[in-house]
Amino acid sequence: MWRLSYINLLNEFVKIIQDIFMINIDSISKSYSNQVLLKSASLQINQGEKIGLVGRNGHGKTTVLRMVTAQEEPDSGQIQIPNNYRIGYLTQHIAFSKSTVLEECMLGLNEHEQEHYWKAEKILAGLGFSDDDMNKEPSDFSGGYQVRLTLSKVLVSDPDLLILDEPTNYLDIVSIRWIASFLRAWRREVLLITHDRGFMDSIVTHIAGIHRCAIRKIVGTTSKYYEQIAQDEEIYEKTRLNEEKRIKEMELFITRFRAKARLAGLVQSRVKALNKMDKKDVLQKIDSLEFSFRDKSFAGKKMMECENITFSYDDLSQERALIEDFNITVAPEDRVAIIGKNGKGKTTLLKILSGKLAPNLGKVNYNPGVEIGYFEQTNISSLNSNATVEEEILYSHTDMDRQKARNICGAMMFEGDNALKKIAILSGGEKSRVMLGKLLAKPLNVLMLDEPTNHLDMESCDSLVAALDNFNGALLLVTHNEMFLHSLANRLIVFKNGTIEMFEGSYQEFLDKGGWEDDESKSQKNSGEEVDISLNSSKPISAAVSNFEVEGRKVSKKELRKLRSEIIQERSKAVGHLEKNVEKTEKLIEKCENRLKELHGSMQEASEKMNGKEIAAIGIEISKCQAEIDLLFESLEKSLDELESKRVIFDSRLLEIGDFE
Repeated sequence: MWRLSYINLLNEFVKIIQDIFMINIDSISKSYSNQVLLKSASLQINQGEKIGLVGRNGHGKTTVLRMVTAQEEPDSGQIQIPNNYRIGYLTQHIAFSKSTVLEECMLGLNEHEQEHYWKAEKILAGLGFSDDDMNKEPSDFSGGYQVRLTLSKVLVSDPDLLILDEPTNYLDIVSIRWIASFLRAWRREVLLITHDRGFMDSIVTHIAGIHRCAIRKIVGTTSKYYEQIAQDEEIYEKTRLNEEKRIKEMELFITRFRAKARLAGLVQSRVKALNKMDKKDVLQKIDSLEFSFRDKSFAGKKMMECENITFSYDDLSQERALIEDFNITVAPEDRVAIIGKNGKGKTTLLKILSGKLAPNLGKVNYNPGVEIGYFEQTNISSLNSNATVEEEILYSHTDMDRQKARNICGAMMFEGDNALKKIAILSGGEKSRVMLGKLLAKPLNVLMLDEPTNHLDMESCDSLVAALDNFNGALLLVTHNEMFLHSLANRLIVFKNGTIEMFEGSYQEFLDKGGWEDDESKSQKNSGEEVDISLNSSKPISAAVSNFEVEGRKVSKKELRKLRSEIIQERSKAVGHLEKNVEKTEKLIEKCENRLKELHGSMQEASEKMNGKEIAAIGIEISKCQAEIDLLFESLEKSLDELESKRVIFDSRLLEIGDFE
């Protein structure tokens, strides 16, 4: 009898322990080729903990997530997960199989909730989808909204552990603030990777950092974690130096007095002590992005001035312009942040200000002596895939020599032979670092950056903030990273409520004076009802009928249906040729890339035969093919921008009408 009671008690104890320790990562190791990512690393995720996973790019963060979700196996050690413990994982892979946004989101519902469409509606509304969006095809949306739809499928599954790998990429500030609010209200476990320190700190209860192949977890924010790591390494180094000094003194004593019989006991005790001592290794330097921009002096008070800038991808006489009668004067000390929801024209405005895109009306005047450096994620297609990292930097400016180029390569974490890597084999993040490196090669006094942080880790973001803060010139920045906005901005260009406004002040002053309250309240509402982020409520979201008016007259449902149908037909005509052009260009790019691959194969064969004439001929063909690919990518980018802008215009018109079924 006592045995049965003991077993029951033991089982209860085990259950309690399992309830507390949700996931136990126990002494795992993982290597790829000669690179060791993790060595006997351990981490416990306890009940209710929200953990931010930090570490430099390439040090194993995503690998840990893949092992927790059983997509990869550790080389040694084990990961213990309770039975029936559900894990939701937001991946960067986007694939859709349903014909509407709502149906696609409902794929994430659990088996016993397959008909609970209202849960999907609530999540979609919170991520910025309107009532009308629910019945659109997922492929109709931009990349940013497709990321949101993928995120919604994870959130609606109501998992025990929510794993998010860079969820803020391609999202606007309003959506990011909503997700942060959602995650703070989440009552279960979260494991989060993000380069946005402010976003992470606003959510997590703990930080787990991958550092020197081990995982260390602390209570608190990223600042506390990095302070602790710096303190530990300082203590380690001081201890190592003291022990090294002590070892040298002991070795000197042994050498000097080994032959002295009367000191034999002391010598022997020091020999034994020396043999027992574990010599601490010198800590290897960990590469990080450390750089500064080259300044070009500017004597004037005004660097550039924009007068009545108006731009539309459509006929100005037919549609409301994306940018209308916009004016700004930029001085050398200005730090101008361009902020707002996605698809409203932030990138378009920056292109106009940089001279990459001409306005329909108005003009941009640059004063003599202005030198602009422009960065955009999509510009990585402008890199020469056959060039090395060093060559791209070297040819960025006329006064650049090989040593200077190598120094910049090192600052961008392409040290030694890594500087000789071909652009073609680099990842998207590495190509972004090359683009930043090219800006470092040029003396500049105006920097224009469009989302420069998407492929940087947290430490690199910190280095970029410091470099921008020390830059002696004007900065115009498009970003959704609120840490950057708080740290740098002294003026704001705000895309909000269908208008563009200048706000003269810091980002904190903007928030104090109302900030995103209007836009956030709209993203939290669906047809006039508040969206409850709790998935436990059983109340569906109703589709309320709007009191829609045309020229001051209320219109009937029948008239609304007719108006909606006309807008949809008009949209189809406006974007149909663009969609076909995008599809045609993508096929041409694929055809050219296949041809380029064949040419590289032929070049390899000709090189092995040492056929100089054939090598020269193939080289010319490769150059022509690469040039054609570059032109096709430029055409594709222009078509996509135009397509996105037109969709935004028509979607806003449909949104004004609302859902009246």
